[in-house]
Amino acid sequence: MWRMVLAAVLVPSAALAEFEAMTGPQIEAALTDRALIYTDGATQDFRASGRTLYNTGRDSWGYWAVRGDAYCSQWPPSDGWFCYDMARDGDVLRFIAEDGSFTDGVYSD
Repeated sequence: MWRMVLAAVLVPSAALAEFEAMTGPQIEAALTDRALIYTDGATQDFRASGRTLYNTGRDSWGYWAVRGDAYCSQWPPSDGWFCYDMARDGDVLRFIAEDGSFTDGVYSD
């Protein structure tokens, strides 16, 4: 019994989060003309024009779009697009890669 209580206390809060999958229209509404701060301190601004600015101490311009129920991005000089499922828990947006890895961001404004 005590092991279960101790295990519950030690579980990181992220594991207890209740992320819900997002649809294309939800992704569009959540990102358009908004900016996020990621857990590593990087920031990303999603312009309505489809441009996106990612900054880790240095600006990197790319493009973003919603395709079906996925967020997709393209970063020059590559012309390939990469898409991610998205989920949300309150103000936390989660970008989920095909391999299951993920990146979390919160609104900067």
